Amino acid sequence: MGLTVGVDIGGTKIAVGVVDVDGTVIAHDQLETPATDPTLIGDAVGRSVNALKRDHQVEAVGVGAAGFVDAARRSVLFAPNIKWIDEPLADRLEDLIDLPVVIENDANAAAWGEFRFGAGADVDDMLLVTVGTGIGGGIIQGGRLDRGAFGVAGEIGHLRMVPAGIRCGCGQYGCWEQYASGRALVRETRDRISAGMAQAQPLAALIDGDVTRITGQMVTEQAQKGDPLAIELIADVGRWLGEGIASLAAVIDPSVVAIGGGVAKAGALLLEPAHASFLRTLSAPVYRPQATLRPASLGNDAGMIGAADLARAR
Repeated sequence: MGLTVGVDIGGTKIAVGVVDVDGTVIAHDQLETPATDPTLIGDAVGRSVNALKRDHQVEAVGVGAAGFVDAARRSVLFAPNIKWIDEPLADRLEDLIDLPVVIENDANAAAWGEFRFGAGADVDDMLLVTVGTGIGGGIIQGGRLDRGAFGVAGEIGHLRMVPAGIRCGCGQYGCWEQYASGRALVRETRDRISAGMAQAQPLAALIDGDVTRITGQMVTEQAQKGDPLAIELIADVGRWLGEGIASLAAVIDPSVVAIGGGVAKAGALLLEPAHASFLRTLSAPVYRPQATLRPASLGNDAGMIGAADLARAR
């Protein structure tokens, strides 16, 4: 099969691209996500794909969607940031674009993209951990994407780390993403500034004392400039990240753990503490082969590239 289209639908933006068999994006479009109306999302994707079809001979479409996708890869069962409940997205799009459509969870699509063309291209077993506002992930075992019995495997951000811990948006308490994510980084930074800590003054000066203006990118930039508190806060996220990866490694035993997402742009400031924590927490580390932790390599295109390749391999 030749060219396919990959679509990555996020809460604010939709990326659409024509992708060849080598994972190269040869044409690209980006749209705003009309998140309050599922019909408008389908219409917007349909228009974009049809426009790309006019210049490229496309054979199928893969869609990465943020949410639970059914085992048949046809419907979105639920999406946290888009008003989708039992949304028959594949059927809707096939009516609009007259091509076969495959739906996949966005983190699963990104994991497949990294496995085929990025950080996991040299192995058969890989775990992708995306560290953004929350934590997402995807599991590749024996060269296959592990979707679970009902299509919703890989929701690793909701691994329970702290019984009776911080309440999560999923309704439970103590989930991993409440401690090892951009959300956690921002929360801890705001707490330090609000407490009036002397170490927090350089960060506080950036936002004139208005803690609602703090962002993860701001903390990362300060850490890269050498701010001691920002470095400490990112390292703490890394520590929690490594602990969760060690727990997952005990279950699925990947050869590579690829770490991506916006927070991972902190580079060694995050990855070195994560690796140290991983080794410290891993069960019987002296007696077992250890997974390699690597930065993901495809950036924001991973989901789009992975979705296109899943459509090719459908």
